[in-house]
Amino acid sequence: MKRPVRVKLPSGAARIAKRHPKIWSAYEELGAACADAGPLDARTRRLVKLALAVASQSEGAVHSHTRRGTAEGLTREECLHVTILAISSIGLAKAVAAMTWMEDVLESGKAANES
Repeated sequence: MKRPVRVKLPSGAARIAKRHPKIWSAYEELGAACADAGPLDARTRRLVKLALAVASQSEGAVHSHTRRGTAEGLTREECLHVTILAISSIGLAKAVAAMTWMEDVLESGKAANES
């Protein structure tokens, strides 16, 4: 399976990776094993992960999966559609909050070109 495009780690994750490289390596291996465990293609997996980040109300994860998704070819409209789909499940206010987090990345110019 082709691995996703690498983007700069968020500061907290980068600290863990630097301070505890064995733990970070195991974490990356777990992520790869989970990705390889089923039939979903990479694009679908990224959309699911973005939706899970939105639903769990994790600002950092929404930022991360938006950056990674756009680096892997997701469009702005596809990313934002995830928040619209979330309205009926998590509520308007939470979906709008996630949309603003996503737009932090999409409007910063860091979406697809962050290194």
